[in-house]
Order: sequence, then structure tokens, then C-alpha cells
Amino acid sequence: MSIVPEKLESIAAIAATHAADVDRGAFPTQTLDALRAAGLLGFTTLPDAQIVVERLARECGSTAMVVCMHYCGAAVIEKHGADDVVQQVGAGELLATLAFSEPGSRSHFWAPIGIAKTDGKDVLLTARKSWVTSAHKADVLVWSSKPLAGTEMSTLWLVPRTTPGLRISDAQFDGIGLRGNDSVPVTAEDARIPATSMLGDDGAGFGIMMGVVLPWFNVLCASVSAGLMEAATTRTAAHAGGTTFQHAGSTVADLPTVRAFIARMRIQTDQTKTLIADTLAAMGSNRADTMLRVLESKAAAGESAAQVTDLAMRVCGGTAFRKEVGVERIFRDSRAALVMGPTTDVLYDFIGKAVCGQPLF
Repeated sequence: MSIVPEKLESIAAIAATHAADVDRGAFPTQTLDALRAAGLLGFTTLPDAQIVVERLARECGSTAMVVCMHYCGAAVIEKHGADDVVQQVGAGELLATLAFSEPGSRSHFWAPIGIAKTDGKDVLLTARKSWVTSAHKADVLVWSSKPLAGTEMSTLWLVPRTTPGLRISDAQFDGIGLRGNDSVPVTAEDARIPATSMLGDDGAGFGIMMGVVLPWFNVLCASVSAGLMEAATTRTAAHAGGTTFQHAGSTVADLPTVRAFIARMRIQTDQTKTLIADTLAAMGSNRADTMLRVLESKAAAGESAAQVTDLAMRVCGGTAFRKEVGVERIFRDSRAALVMGPTTDVLYDFIGKAVCGQPLF
């Protein structure tokens, strides 16, 4: 995948055009079609994926999250998928997603409760997945289960959305934010797939999750937060500079307290982007602190996004509660990063263990 800045800006404009409809629950089909046409849905490097996701998040958090999950699923398929599927996903023909989280293990996505059992040349999957992004639209799901045999934690599978025995909830996601990411529960009841659909070896799922999925997801989720923060900061500054107290002949930005709030927003946004860049640099050079940076990136970005968008609402005042200022949707979308597994609180525990020299698991 090669990013052409002009094409990415054109796609971001499409995302912006449809952002209000997506916030009302529409799936971002038009933007995904544009990404596909531009060759931006195929396999890519994490640094390039990061650029795409952050830019989309400035316009629409839901769209950015759909693309984030696609890239994460595609990264697994590229390394462990069968040749035909690898070719299709690499060409951007299939939309991928992850199906990890379950009610029984909640945000501990690395520990599935669902099972897989052999039936001749096939495998039967049974599980309840709590939330699957793009559930009604994704062509293929990267699915986790307990291993067929052994004591390892998990095995991963490639599961087409149309697999017999797979039931996708009819409900439309209607949460606080990210309303257009089509995230609903998915249930498998003896869902039948070929045994050759295994991604990696039996029992190797945990290693793939930690070695592939966690770095991609954390960096890209942090990039969603960074894009939302950039949008909030830019729009808040524009509102403060363009809103006047007519009786006093001054603007909201003339207030020192407001300028200080916006300064804090700018600093936190830039700090988040710098941390993401350093995380990518650590991964690229295989630095000793790579895993620490991976853990820190999502935790810091999610926390900072919540604080920055809080300030956006505060600075923009009563008008922030209306949609035309453009910060209330960002405020709502930013909340998701705090609770998506691994949650911020879980990441703090992991980071603390890493700093103290303790094993994470």
C-alpha cells in the first residue's frame, strides 16, 4: 500500500461528509469504498496504517475504528492465512475484523471461553462474542477459541461471516459514541469451518495476539484517540477565536483561562502523537522498551483524549451540546478507548508490572 496524501485527503473529505449519518448508525460504506478504490484496504505497514487511521479519526471516529479493526485482522491473515484469502485481503477485496471479547472473560480478550471441537475434516465453534466491530459487514472474522487440544490459552480461526451456525445480533449498536461501527454480539453454535481455517498452530493464539494483534490494535486505537484530539483542539480553537462577546468587543479566546485550556489541549495532543511516533520507532528498531511503549500508547492516548475532549466541551460552553460546533460527537467517541480491551485500567496494571520487573501474565 502506498499512501498518496491527496488521495487520503479526498477520502477524509468523504468521511467528513457522511460523519453525521454514521453517528446516527449508518455504516461508513462510502468511505470504505473509497479506501478500497485507492488501494488503502490491502496489506500495509503499521506506520502507514497509523497515518490512515489518525486522519480518518479527525473526521469520523466510527470510520477510523472500523478501519483499525480491519487492519488488525488483516495483519493476522497476512502472516497466517491460506494463500487464497491472503490474496483477497491483500487486494483489499475483503473487509476483516476481530472477534475476541466474550462475556465470560470480558476485557481479558486473550482468554477465550468459547470452544472448538473436531468433527471429521471440519471444526465446530461454539462461543458468545460480546462485541464484534463491523459484525454485519465484515467478510471475514479472526476468531478466538480454546485450543482443540493441550493446555495453551487460545487458537485463532478465520471465520467467514456467512458461516452456518454463526448468528449475528439483529440489533443496531446505539451506544454513547462510535455509533456507526456496527459493533454487536455474535454467537456461534456449532459453527462449521474447515480445519484448514486455523490461523497459526493449535494453541498459538495467545502468542499471535501478543505479537501481532496487541501492537497493531494499541497503536491504531491510540491513533483514533490522537485524531479525535486533533479535531477537538482545532475546532475548539476556531470556536474560541470566532465567538464574540458583542457587548465587550472581545472574543472567547481573549480570556486567559480559555487560552490556557486550549494550550493544555494542544500539548496533550502533541504529546500523544509523539508517544505514538516513539512507539513505532521502538517497534521498527526492536528496542528493549518496545512492549512498554505499546502498552503505554493506548493507555496514555485514551486518558488524554478523554481530558482533551472534556476541555473542548468546557471551552465551547452551552453551544458544545449542539452538533454544529462539532465537538460533542468527538467527546462521545473518545470515551470508547477507555473501556475497549485491554482497558486503560488493565493497561495500567500491565505497565506497572513491566516497570517493576514482574511478568505480565
